[in-house]
Amino acid sequence: MARIVRGGLIQASLAAPADSPLEKIKSAMIDKHVALIEQAASKGVQVLCLQEIFYGPYFCAEEQVKWYNTAERIPDGPTTKLMQEIARKHGMVIIVPIYEEDMTGVFYNTAAVISETGEYLGKYRKTHIPHCHPGFWEKFYFKPGNLGYPVFETTFGRIGVYICYDRHFPEGARALGLNGAEIVFNPSATVAGLSEYLWKLEQPAHAVANQYFVGAINRVGHEKPWDIGEFYGTSYFCNPRGKILAEGSRNQDEVIVADLDLDMIREVRNVWQFFRDRRPELYGELIK
Repeated sequence: MARIVRGGLIQASLAAPADSPLEKIKSAMIDKHVALIEQAASKGVQVLCLQEIFYGPYFCAEEQVKWYNTAERIPDGPTTKLMQEIARKHGMVIIVPIYEEDMTGVFYNTAAVISETGEYLGKYRKTHIPHCHPGFWEKFYFKPGNLGYPVFETTFGRIGVYICYDRHFPEGARALGLNGAEIVFNPSATVAGLSEYLWKLEQPAHAVANQYFVGAINRVGHEKPWDIGEFYGTSYFCNPRGKILAEGSRNQDEVIVADLDLDMIREVRNVWQFFRDRRPELYGELIK
């Protein structure tokens, strides 16, 4: 019997101005996402991923200590606990990107993975941290991830996570494939302009090179007062052949849904023997 998994992605605009009180922003964004998760459940979604640091704005547009106050412990923080209840209620695996406080003064850009029974399965911490052109001051907020590239065994497939800027680095995408990922989610916050042309180039390429499904998520809208650009949505699923299966709009809050036939992974690997034909004994220079 075919292994068909219904995947879902949520893209959403900011629910309160970024200069509002922090708790107001966080509460409004959580309420918005709870409603969108309900919508995903009504569509039969079994595995769902939210956008990067889903409960706030992309605050890396500025360097302000106040945003440290939005970080939470994982899994003991209130948002992870809430999402465990929601996952259990809907029988849905949920990937929950959160600003994580590991210890006082140490923060990570993290995604918690929760099973359909509400069990906390573990987390991935964003590995590659940008600090480049204006508006992406992430090193002020995040320490580079130190958990490697875990893959989480769920009822609905083996799940890997890569976060936003990570997508520009093929090494981690390959590691997730070698670690057995069948679906890799990349929750992002990316704006029109410099890298938009890469949005539908790099991630389908990862899907092809590593022969798994990819779910790419991007928020939508302009976030004031910074307005570093348009978060252009267009979240999508692609299959191991790099074909786009479902795509969101550019500027609307939306649940993107696609049926993922996990048996296609074996079918594609039977044709393209990329993992068989690798020569890791010759790749040592790549990590010097």
